Amino acid sequence: MKIIFMGTPAFSADVLKALLKFHEVVLVVSQPDRIKDRKGNLVATCTKQVALDNNINVIQPEKISDAINLILNTDADIIITCAYGQFVPSILLNHFKYGSINVHASLLPKLRGGAPIQRAIMNGFNKTGITIMYMDKKMDAGDIITQRQIDIKIDDTYDSLSIKLSNLAKDLLLDTLNLIISNKINPIKQDENLVTYAYNIKKEEEKINFNNNAKDVVNLIKALCSNPGAYCILDNKRLKVYNAIVLDEISDDDAGVISYITKDGIVVNCKDVKIKLLDIKLEGKKRCLVKDYINGIKKEELVGRKLD
Repeated sequence: MKIIFMGTPAFSADVLKALLKFHEVVLVVSQPDRIKDRKGNLVATCTKQVALDNNINVIQPEKISDAINLILNTDADIIITCAYGQFVPSILLNHFKYGSINVHASLLPKLRGGAPIQRAIMNGFNKTGITIMYMDKKMDAGDIITQRQIDIKIDDTYDSLSIKLSNLAKDLLLDTLNLIISNKINPIKQDENLVTYAYNIKKEEEKINFNNNAKDVVNLIKALCSNPGAYCILDNKRLKVYNAIVLDEISDDDAGVISYITKDGIVVNCKDVKIKLLDIKLEGKKRCLVKDYINGIKKEELVGRKLD
């Protein structure tokens, strides 16, 4: 099958690699490069880099509408999108032999939108999955072709769950393409009464509020690991927190107050119970495990301090 693949982050790059083993990808469309390295040079998106490594033509229009003619004139059988980041114009949806399909990291109709993995963790879901559906004018609203689910473990972060879902997506997509080619699919319309949304994370959501329940605080930390990273303020400096766990200890001070220090964590009061911060980055310092951070400080100076 000849494929036009549209994707941007590491998640879609891994899916693209799997496709290349069994199908011909004739064009890759990715978002423009936006991240810069320490020298200020733009870094290729993960999906673009896979395309370059495999000598595949890649384009990065600011607006996909600017590349309509090029895409329409490409000799392909299908469009596959996976975490691309732009709406695909209607004129493209049914132009190719097998139409256009999307690989989405949730169990639709739940969590339509650009941040389904983060929102699943933030919302405390115990299950999520991959849905492959036909693309529609509305966001993630097309008929479902195939779907598989996995459990969200208590220790899952955005990073670990992304890897699991990427692996699931690769297998499901390859199986789904075989079904499409052999005309063995039976698409199902989404139940609009069950729709929920996974909107992109807003900057104000990145700040930790210790006045919330401990489980919600930890879910936020895990959901935003490692990009952009949830944060709080210590001594007027931003303290990013990348991992934490809920403790079975009732809070004994105001929310945000550091209760005590262990050999591997900083224990902080929340609204109900305490949490332990395990992986942090203080502004101006390198990211590290808390056990390494506390080796260079006086622990007693932290106890009783409040994180805002």
